[in-house]
Order: sequence, then structure tokens, then C-alpha cells
Amino acid sequence: MADPSEIRRLDELALEMRRMLIHLCGHYDGNVHIGGDLSMTELLIALYHHGMNVDPTDFTNPERDRFILSKGHGAVGMYIAMALRGYFDFDEIVSTYGQLDSAYGMHPCKIQLPGVESSTGSLGHGLALSVGLAFAARQRQEHHRVFCLIGDGESCEGSVWEAANTAGSYGLGNLVAVIDRNKQMMSSMEGDAMDLEPYTDKWRAFRWDVVEVDGHDMAAIVDVLDGLPPADHRRPTAIVAHTVKGKGVSFMEGNVKWHAGSLTSDQMNEALAELDATRRARHHALRGEGS
Repeated sequence: MADPSEIRRLDELALEMRRMLIHLCGHYDGNVHIGGDLSMTELLIALYHHGMNVDPTDFTNPERDRFILSKGHGAVGMYIAMALRGYFDFDEIVSTYGQLDSAYGMHPCKIQLPGVESSTGSLGHGLALSVGLAFAARQRQEHHRVFCLIGDGESCEGSVWEAANTAGSYGLGNLVAVIDRNKQMMSSMEGDAMDLEPYTDKWRAFRWDVVEVDGHDMAAIVDVLDGLPPADHRRPTAIVAHTVKGKGVSFMEGNVKWHAGSLTSDQMNEALAELDATRRARHHALRGEGS
């Protein structure tokens, strides 16, 4: 069972990450993939600040866990989660994001930004890269894990299922796929054109252990990460996290318009006010628990 103080710490980080995302989206002169960043906020915070063995002062340690952001358009969410862990400076992200020669591109680049394990952006490639990393670690008798965060929309790609089959066939228990299951595509809801169901059964058919979780319930996410089998387990794990695109900002939640967009000053202030109200309500509830 997750420690309550640890969950409060992670929840506060997730709320701060949302504030930072809104701040960047409101100050960047262009579109930010804000909806999907907000849907995976708790997942990124739980991974970088609790579940993964990583160290921002030693990000070449061969024993570190590897993280691949397969939904590379969510790069700014990853940058901010890493900044909160001490990898980068948030102000530098805001001042240079998306500019020519910036280390903080709209998709991550490992050459430009040390600490990023792989350049990603072409959807459907991340899991295949992760399978290769996990297989190499197994061959070298290394004991770290490889985590891959996948968008459910990119699961339309056949390469995802080829990689899933390969991982299951080779028994890569050191591989963990985390699926941001917000059930939205770029400009439509899942099912309008492509239907991915029965989604979890597909992973099981390829010999994966599957765990479903509320992707915004930090305690539940932490319990899943804490309960992962050892890296020498003989089946990979798929964590199917049910999320809401645009989570935390009412006018964005479940709205396909906010797959990518920019915020006016009024919209930014409205979103920040909502997040501030959430923080006050949370603190009030905690004081009530302590009385």
C-alpha cells in the first residue's frame, strides 16, 4: 500500500506540472500538444519521481532504468517532469521551447538533450525501440527495466503489435509498456474511425501481463509500479492507464480541439485559477483529515 505522505508529495508535483504546462502553453507563440500532456501528467510524475531508478546527476549510469516516450509529441510533458526532478531548468524550457536549435523541441532529440534516451516522434516506433533495449539488457545480463509510454491512438500502427508480439515471444519481463488510454485520436474520438477494442485482450494475446489502472489516481499508479515483477520475470507488463485528455482544465477535458493548441491570456488565467482552486481544496481536505 502506497505511503500517504509519498502520494501527497507526488500529487503536489503533478499539480505543479499542470501549472507549468499551462504557463508554457500560454507563453509559447504556437501550438502545444497540451491535451495529451495533461492526460499523462500523473503517469510521468509517478515514473520519474517514484517508480524508475534514475538519477539526474548521473544519467549515463548503466544500471539506470530507461524511458522511451513513444508518443513523442508529448515531449514538453516529459521535459517538465524531468525538470521537476532536477534534470533541466524550467525557465530555459519556456524561453527556448520549439525554437531553431533549441534542445527542447516539439519532439525529443537525444543528441540535443542528454538525459533523453531516444529521439521519438514517428508514432508506433517507441515500443520497437524499447524491445531492442530490453532484449540487449537481457543478453548482457543487466537488471534494469525499460519503460515505454505509448499513446493509445498510435496503437493503430501495426508496428506496435509486431513489437508486442516480439516482446512476449522472447519473454522480456524487463519491459513495461505504459499506455495513456485517453480514447482520443488527433481530431476524433476512438471508435469514430478506428476501434481498438478489445484493447487489453490484445496485449494478453501477445503474452503480456496486463494491469488496468485509473491514470489520474496517484495512489493506484504507485501501487502498480511498486508491484511490478522483477526484471528477470518472463512476461512483459502492460499498464493500461485510463485517462482523460486535457485532465485538470475543465474546458479542455475530453475536447478534441485541445489535442494541440495555444492559450490566450484569459484562457491561461482561467486554467491557472482552476488549478489553484484544486490545490486549495486539496489542502483544505488535508487539514480536515489532520484535525
